[in-house]
Amino acid sequence: MRLILSCLFLLLFVSPNVVLAETNPSWTTPIAPFRIADNLYYVGSHDLASYLVVTPQGDILINANLATSPSQIRASVEKLGFHWNEIKILLNSQAHFDHMAGAAEVIRETHAKNMVMDGDASVVETGARTDFLAPSSNVPGYAPVPVDRILHDGDTVSLGDVTLTAHKTAGHTRGCTTWTMRSHLPGEPTGTTRNIVIVGGTGFWSEYHFVATPGHPVSYPGIAQDFQHTFSELHSLPCDVFLGAHGGYFDMLTKLKRYPKDGPRVFIDSAGYKEFVADAQETFEKTLSKQQAAAAH
Repeated sequence: MRLILSCLFLLLFVSPNVVLAETNPSWTTPIAPFRIADNLYYVGSHDLASYLVVTPQGDILINANLATSPSQIRASVEKLGFHWNEIKILLNSQAHFDHMAGAAEVIRETHAKNMVMDGDASVVETGARTDFLAPSSNVPGYAPVPVDRILHDGDTVSLGDVTLTAHKTAGHTRGCTTWTMRSHLPGEPTGTTRNIVIVGGTGFWSEYHFVATPGHPVSYPGIAQDFQHTFSELHSLPCDVFLGAHGGYFDMLTKLKRYPKDGPRVFIDSAGYKEFVADAQETFEKTLSKQQAAAAH
């Protein structure tokens, strides 16, 4: 009985981030960091992606992930031979806890400038309290983080000799962001650069309402239009190297099996990118049609 009560106590009072993370072991399972392009490295876990962009004037980190992730990310950064305190800018793919809960610690330790897309800025600054799904067990809160720069669709973030472009691909969150950059891949001819796309997110679950029905307003005004714009935007992006906020988006673990032989070229996957976007759009459109049909009856 004492053991049962102890377990109940833990379930009631432990951080929801920890509870959910335990149901997703791939989010916390470490993986050896690896190089993707001359100035781009993977420093995340088996599925929660985090990227280090290295420049002569300091580094950029994309995604701080879970509240428990910064120590894992830091270990990966340092294993690559880089310095944690050289991170000058923190970017993100989206404001959900699995990509932003570690931001407070990253910023406290590195003093990086936190840059967030409009639509997600208030979510980050309130620790997810203003997320359009809140309160929900699917969007647990996290430590609030001040935003140093609010980004807008098409804005660029530059440091040293690197420029990233922020594409607002909203719907999953109001400020979900897909990042693009160009870079040279090790082993390719000098002067050859590739279009790199880091997809922010295209998914949703049953809590998302695209069509108003009695007792269920839309999740937020314009959410269906945001998703439609997102797919249009993603279709328009030239993509050679396909990456994303989750390793599962771009079949990372499978591609890594070929990495020892083929190197970073395993991530050149324009066809896989197009298939991912098309599949996500089809899933959205089917759900939208179902919701529209339900609203008509």
